[in-house]
Parts: sequence; C-alpha cells; structure tokens
Amino acid sequence: MVILITGGAGFIGSNLIHYWLAQNPGDTIVNFDALTSSSKASSDHLVRAWHHTFGMDTLITHCSNNYGPYQFPEKLIPLMIRNCLLGKELPVYGDGLQVRDWLYVEDHCEALDVVFHRGQSGESYNIGGLNEWENLSMVRYICQFMDAELGNSPEQSCLNLIRHIQDRPGHDRRYAIDASKIQNQLGWQPRHQIGEGLEKTMRWYLDHQEWVEQVTSGAYRDYYKHHYGTG
Repeated sequence: MVILITGGAGFIGSNLIHYWLAQNPGDTIVNFDALTSSSKASSDHLVRAWHHTFGMDTLITHCSNNYGPYQFPEKLIPLMIRNCLLGKELPVYGDGLQVRDWLYVEDHCEALDVVFHRGQSGESYNIGGLNEWENLSMVRYICQFMDAELGNSPEQSCLNLIRHIQDRPGHDRRYAIDASKIQNQLGWQPRHQIGEGLEKTMRWYLDHQEWVEQVTSGAYRDYYKHHYGTG
C-alpha cells in the first residue's frame, strides 16, 4: 500500500511514519510536506470536496495537544525538561492556569491506525487524550520528576526556577476536544494516562540528550543549507 501524508515532517508526522512502518513494513509512505502552508481549515474543505465531488476515499482527524519523543524543545514539556537540566528559568505564560488536553503521541498514532482501517470514508474524527491539565500543574509535575532524577534538595528544587511571564495576547484559556465519536464508533481510547505518558516522555529526553543537543545547536540548519542551499 502507498500512503500519502501531508505535513509529515513535524513531530506528529514523524512519529506516525516511524509507527506505521514498524507495524506495516510492506507499505510505502510518501511524505508530501509541501502542502503545510495550507491552513488546516482549508485543507479539510479540500479533502471533503474531493470526497463529495469525485468519491475519493478520505478520512479527516483532529487532535488535542500532543507530547512524547522527538518533539522540538521549544514546546512546553521538552522545554521544561531541558531547562531543568540546565538550571534555567521555567517560563510560564500569565497565571499558568490555561487548560490543555494532552495526548501521548503513540496513542495518537494508534488512533490514526484505527481510523485508517476502520473509519468510514468521508467522516471526520476527533482524537483526544482525556487528560486535561493546567499548564502550571504540568510544569510542577515535571519539576518534581526532575528533582527526583537530579537528587535536588528543597533549596535546589526546579520549582524555584518557575517564572511567570507576560501572557500571550489572546491566549486561549482552554483547549478541549470531544473524542466520543471515535470511542463509540471505532472503539478507540488512549492507553496512556498522563502520569505514565509523561514519565515515558521525560525518560526519553533524558536518554536522548545527544538528539536534543543536535536540534538545539542549530546543526540541522547547517544540514539544510548544505543540501538545499537554504538557511
């Protein structure tokens, strides 16, 4: 089977490609990343148009906030892990009470597998982690884990590194998703609760510091400049 993935160069897409080829070694994935400039909403309309106009088999999914391996360290969870290791401040927007639903990326990959094989053509499915947490609670959880890993005393606790910074303009107070359709119709639900998923994620980053250093050092920019002539 040949599968076309648009926008597959990012964190979720790269994890999906690793997952899919491990589960289906005979398949071929074409990663067509040139379409990422299209907005998500317009791409949904285009997919639906092809389905309704030409009868093309299509499936659309929407997800909540993902976390897990290979996420670029500018994102909340890997940023906090790295800054704890380096003893840097942990920036938290505003009061930190913004709520997000967190979906472990491997659960997301499994959900996409289920939708691909059992979903009804032309339908859309929401994929959620069923784990709503305030950002500040997430940061504190990471701090407690890292304190245990680093053997920090209360005076050395990573909690002391938390700094509240000016909130982003128009920062949403809550992201939520209704995943009842995929649960009721396809029988899928996430395997990882937030504690298990976070521990696996933090352990992965601690065990892959070489990867973190490569993506934060700017070496990947040198790679692109050498191969593609761009910075």
